[in-house]
Amino acid sequence: MFYSFIRVVARFILLVINGNAHYENKEVLPDGPYVLVGPHRTWWDPIYFAVAASPRKFGFMAKQELFHNPILRWILVHANAFGVDRAHPGPSVIKTPVKMLKKQDLGVIIFPSGTRYSSELKGGAMLIAKLAKVPIVPAVYQGPVKFSSLFKRKRVTVRFGEPITVPAGKLTDDVTAQIGDQMQAAFDQLDKEIDPNFKYVPDQSKYLAEKASGKLK
Repeated sequence: MFYSFIRVVARFILLVINGNAHYENKEVLPDGPYVLVGPHRTWWDPIYFAVAASPRKFGFMAKQELFHNPILRWILVHANAFGVDRAHPGPSVIKTPVKMLKKQDLGVIIFPSGTRYSSELKGGAMLIAKLAKVPIVPAVYQGPVKFSSLFKRKRVTVRFGEPITVPAGKLTDDVTAQIGDQMQAAFDQLDKEIDPNFKYVPDQSKYLAEKASGKLK
């Protein structure tokens, strides 16, 4: 109930702030739960993904530090977020989203590239999808990467790609690399379908801040 409410609020805020969002290729989205993956380009692209893929509800990974504040913790928990210790991720980073997918009928949004500026794909999304027996759906966000640019009503586009099935059997290094390549190819193709001349340029101020703090690897 709270998730539905907060998504309506988020949709309204995005409409007021930007009002120029376009959600493309929604017809490929599965009827059941799935793992939604995409390159992490801004701190608000998870919000756009969740709104774009409505009416499916989603769970989210969030850094554990956000749960230290009791008010924010209450909001995050009721919005289906779960904490992850980025320095020492434990088994729950896999078990919790798998449980969401299998028992709560939720989708899960994951950004498998680690940081906003890394191109390295991780196998976590694949393992979660495999254990939950659900497909992976690639998606991309194109739009402002600076929050101030949202207010200029520049176009925002979220486009979904064809679901990717994780094969049965062991996730060997070769299989993980193959699916990782497939995911990256899907991201590249979706970007070209939106804009053949698209080139992602990160917010340099955030990039330099993360690099200086040691968060960027």
